[in-house]
Amino acid sequence: MMQVETSYLGTVKSSEDDILLFAGGLPGFLEEKEFVLLPFEQSHFFLLQSVHSKHLAFICADPFVFWDDYEVKLDDASVEQLAVQEEEEVAIFVILTIEQPFSATTANLRAPIIINSKNKRAKQVMLDAYKFSPKTALSKAASKERC
Repeated sequence: MMQVETSYLGTVKSSEDDILLFAGGLPGFLEEKEFVLLPFEQSHFFLLQSVHSKHLAFICADPFVFWDDYEVKLDDASVEQLAVQEEEEVAIFVILTIEQPFSATTANLRAPIIINSKNKRAKQVMLDAYKFSPKTALSKAASKERC
């Protein structure tokens, strides 16, 4: 077990097996390659926390909880980079932009975080599908009584 310092949850224990490796980093944070995904209790939200930088974290959500029509088609290069063998290995999260009030919070559906849950490789991808906005209101999805 290791300890991860976070701004949102304090110090949390995590297994080194839970470290997600972003080989290319995240856009804007190319040097940050190791993160853990920590659940917020009793919610559909998660904290994608840098293992090395306490103040670098992103609030994320499973998009399929909020949007029935959400879909992601990975390009061949992403499938190869993440070494995806089976569709069941793939977990998808979207980064939220938390606003005040919370009802103004948006999700980036155009650039989801893709995780191969088997080997812990991860990547943020940019979808070609322009039907998904980088600023999709979470409140519209939440009003469908899914939260």
